[in-house]
Amino acid sequence: MEEANSPLNDEVRRIWDANSAWWDERLGEGDPYQCELIEPSTLRLLEPGPGQTILDVACGAGRMARLMAARGARVVAVDFSERFLERARARGGSDGAPIEYRRVDATSQEQLSALGAGRFHGAVATMALMDMARIDPLFAALETLLVPGGRFVFSLLHPCFTGPGAGTFAEEVTEEHRSRTILGVKVRRYRNSEVYRAEGIRGQPEPQVYFHRSLETLFRVAFRHTFQLDGLEEPGFAQASGPPLSWRANPELPPILVARTRLRGGPA
Repeated sequence: MEEANSPLNDEVRRIWDANSAWWDERLGEGDPYQCELIEPSTLRLLEPGPGQTILDVACGAGRMARLMAARGARVVAVDFSERFLERARARGGSDGAPIEYRRVDATSQEQLSALGAGRFHGAVATMALMDMARIDPLFAALETLLVPGGRFVFSLLHPCFTGPGAGTFAEEVTEEHRSRTILGVKVRRYRNSEVYRAEGIRGQPEPQVYFHRSLETLFRVAFRHTFQLDGLEEPGFAQASGPPLSWRANPELPPILVARTRLRGGPA
């Protein structure tokens, strides 16, 4: 899938330009997925702080960049959507902390590598890898961008429970003379990489392009580029609530996966 779908990159950029303002207006201050699931796990695994320079890959409107800057990190945030970068710059830094925004295509090893070898203590990609037609160039570039032992933390829709071959269900069963509704996920296919279109948020201007990869496919790329997995979280909502087919309704099922990979070679 990596090479075959690279021509989709221009289409992906066009769609994100079209959706950028709509997404920022709804997610700029955070939503439950960001505030309760994605951000706590990401910040816990990444641990950005003073004296560190962090690369924010596919930064969108810059929410994660602002959170990291608020913790004292110097942040270089990149995205290939100029409209998203305009939204990010308009929101400014965090309590005056500067953030360097650059237009960079994260599927281009050349553009990423131009940011500077050995410049970054860590990198983060928040809910972005499943939107990227190619991820091999990113991991290849990070081999040189990160200091030895530098970490790369990424979050994405959990590929085991989401995607074109999965769907939620609610089913009423009788157990011990009582009826109750059970909630779950049915997975029809998983192993093969797939490209599909769907709404990330219901009602957005245009459906976006998703690139489903199994865990094996995803981590094979990381391992090939001398990264090792040394942290993993599968955040789910703490209590059952919400509509019966929503992820909130079944806290046992994690909709998000957050992983920390570390470049071999020594402590960051």
